[in-house]
Amino acid sequence: MVYTDLKHRNPLSGKQLTLAVSVFLAFFATTAFLFTYRQDEKRFSHITSALFTESMTSNTLNMHYTLAFPENYGISSYEPVLPCYNSQASQKSRSETEHTLAALQTIHTQNLSGEDAYLYKLLTRSLQNSLAMSEYPYYREPLSPSSGMQSQLPILLAEYTFRSRQDITDYLALLDQTDEYFSSLLTFEQEKAKAGLLMSASSLQAVREQCDTIVTKEALEAHSHFLQTTFQERLTPLLKTGVITEKEADAYTVQNDRLLKTVLLPAYQALGDGLILLEDEEIPLTGLGSTKEGKEYYQYLLISETGSYRPVGEIQKMLARQFTEEYKAIHNLVSAHPELFTKDKQAARGNFPCTDATQMLADLQQRMRGQFPPITGESTTVTVKPVSPSLEPYTAPAYYLTAPLDDTIQNDIHVNQSKTPNGLELYTTLAHEGYPGHLYQTVYHNRKAVADDSAPVRELLWYGGYLEGWALYVEFLSYDYAGELMREQNRNEDAVIAELEKHNRSLQLCLYSMLDIMIHYEGASYNQIAKLLEGFGITNSNACRAIYAYIAQEPCNYLKYYLGYLEILSLKEQAQSLWGSEYSDYRFHCFYLDCGPSDFLSLQERLAEEG
Repeated sequence: MVYTDLKHRNPLSGKQLTLAVSVFLAFFATTAFLFTYRQDEKRFSHITSALFTESMTSNTLNMHYTLAFPENYGISSYEPVLPCYNSQASQKSRSETEHTLAALQTIHTQNLSGEDAYLYKLLTRSLQNSLAMSEYPYYREPLSPSSGMQSQLPILLAEYTFRSRQDITDYLALLDQTDEYFSSLLTFEQEKAKAGLLMSASSLQAVREQCDTIVTKEALEAHSHFLQTTFQERLTPLLKTGVITEKEADAYTVQNDRLLKTVLLPAYQALGDGLILLEDEEIPLTGLGSTKEGKEYYQYLLISETGSYRPVGEIQKMLARQFTEEYKAIHNLVSAHPELFTKDKQAARGNFPCTDATQMLADLQQRMRGQFPPITGESTTVTVKPVSPSLEPYTAPAYYLTAPLDDTIQNDIHVNQSKTPNGLELYTTLAHEGYPGHLYQTVYHNRKAVADDSAPVRELLWYGGYLEGWALYVEFLSYDYAGELMREQNRNEDAVIAELEKHNRSLQLCLYSMLDIMIHYEGASYNQIAKLLEGFGITNSNACRAIYAYIAQEPCNYLKYYLGYLEILSLKEQAQSLWGSEYSDYRFHCFYLDCGPSDFLSLQERLAEEG
């Protein structure tokens, strides 16, 4: 009776019950899928947000150049810090990388959005390579004569933008920590020496000379040092807008002068004195390939600096093919225009139709229209500034300091007037640093990232090959723009010279990239490199030594530019093959820029997936 009652109380027939169970199970499966999907999205967001916040708050200098307004990214409370080296911190960093990778591996990437799945790929590959590089802690060189922190830190301090009172106090707090920072770098060099990986005596002497000249007592006493004059320049806008009072500005100026004289100057002196004690005349200038594990480290460094995952042998073949193409192009031009040998090429370079940087940038922007996607939002401004004379010997011919993610209106390009002549060379340099180069690429990416509400953790992923490869790619394009400009003025021979200059520069960078692999992967000595250079007509011993020294001190630097450029050309060929008649340079440039900074393996895979 009980069973009968229960049966009759069931409003569903057997067939209906089966259907209901099926519907319930389907609903449960869908709910479970959505729950898992959302859990994976939430966990990935949590991991990346925590990673970004930790990175920003542990390095105030890096945060300032990444975010203009950190409070808009959930970072409102932090202590200004200039991260100092110590072996325990390095071990902790390695452990944190391992934990982050372990956490990422628990996420089901098929449950992430398309952009998050791409970010996941970029992040895991970057962290895996960083973890591999951490096995070789003493192979990196933070005090390189060409790009070490002894010359880079003053530039970063001089360009530290003041948008608020907080920025001023943060800056002064960082300046107050420079003695500890340089002391930690000296400790690192001492540990390198114990590991048998100290830089050569000649390199140490070069760094010491910089320590003696970048900050001097005489310049500080005369109030003429660029860290004094730029400080005043940065205070002025806040003073005019009433953010700070004249009394406060005076107090900040006094504090800045005091810290420069009592903290930064002694920090440089102590670093220089410490390096004297480490100098060993028996240590020759060699590349990574001459050290015990340098060859292994170089392969990971190559990935880190260029974003290319190709085997070294394949890269060598790419370089050899391109070298042959550039050589043939030069031979054909000279054969077709023998007058190039008698024409004054230097005069042609200098007598350029655009006479100043403003005109050149305007011309470049006009000529790139239709080939590159426009930048959205407010118009940008760019100021071309000369490098301080005291820094000219230690800085590149020109550089663009990347604008923060959330403030891209005002941009600055710095030109080292001692290394960058006017004319064609300045025009192509401004293309590299400005439009359509670093400035354009940075502003385009940053504004798109903000508009799309992209995860800010992407700003931590640095890809030298993606960035410098692009800048070189458009620099070569600007030689064609220069040729167009010359032809418009019926200066056809000068247009040919511009084309010849392009191929000459490409050939030179290609050669130096091949030398980089020979020195750092194959262990080539100076004598071997000098003999090879002799075959290319470079017989001056000082020139040979300068070439060898720079490449030995800056592993992968030329490859960061030139291999990045070749990877873009390879990606372009892949796009042409996939898109066929629908290909255009504009579409390819959109794809490259819209993907944002990436390694080239991930770009190749994404291009193939999107078809």
